[in-house]
Amino acid sequence: MALADDEVELAEPALWVRHGTPPVMRRPHRHDDLELNLVHSGRLEYLFGGSYLQVEAGEVALFWGGTPHQLVDPGATPTDVSWVHIPLTEVLSWALPAEQVAVLLRAWPVVVPATALVRDVAALFASWHHDVLDGGHSTVVMLEAQAFVRRVLAGAAQDGADRGGPDRGPTAEPATVPQSGAAGRAAAMAQFVAEHYRSPITASDVARAVHLSPSHAMTLFKRVVGTTVGTYIARCRVAEAQRLLITSDRTTAEIAHAAGFTAQSSFYDTFRQVCGTSPGTYRRTFR
Repeated sequence: MALADDEVELAEPALWVRHGTPPVMRRPHRHDDLELNLVHSGRLEYLFGGSYLQVEAGEVALFWGGTPHQLVDPGATPTDVSWVHIPLTEVLSWALPAEQVAVLLRAWPVVVPATALVRDVAALFASWHHDVLDGGHSTVVMLEAQAFVRRVLAGAAQDGADRGGPDRGPTAEPATVPQSGAAGRAAAMAQFVAEHYRSPITASDVARAVHLSPSHAMTLFKRVVGTTVGTYIARCRVAEAQRLLITSDRTTAEIAHAAGFTAQSSFYDTFRQVCGTSPGTYRRTFR
């Protein structure tokens, strides 16, 4: 996992499976994979694109890792989790319906009960872990993962499985952000960014939202989240641009504006810095 110069970790796309205690992440990271989480016990607590999300025991979360996300410390709760990463290029080759691709690539996870999917989700994840470590069954893992992802998306469509997040809809309740101490203030700032990054906000606007001086807010955010507020805003904007490039036919100028960039030159420079390629090349690669 490489570390970008803005201290947001960038993971290379790859098929991998892990099982165990989740790490506490000192900074957000992002990756162009589809990520699956299965919580066996305890809970996962995320800052996801700035909003707060809990995934409870017995639940499966599915999301695109392009949005900056960060695991935070759940306290004394012992947690056991399985993770699966599937490269986005592989997922896009599955020819999923356009509406399902749009759900996968938005800036918020799908969360469903494991009991709504297959008979023994834990056993399925364990078999993937074994097969990936063995190194000879990746094709089988990909086929089973495709079927599983389709089940998750079908279950989400049936049950309305969205939970919180900035793109939920006008009747949804706001996500609950823990407000204890420095971590709570940083989480509130990150959530403000997630809700307003499409507007021309500044670091001072973010500080004002939590009633702190700009210098105090910036220091606190950097210490807790591991990156600057300005970088976090840019990351959220780039993630939204990535999603729109893949799922819409808007022009790059329209996408830059929709994602919150006020100048085309800034959009191109920031996008290339984050993604290593131009918006046009990114679109041609992933569509």
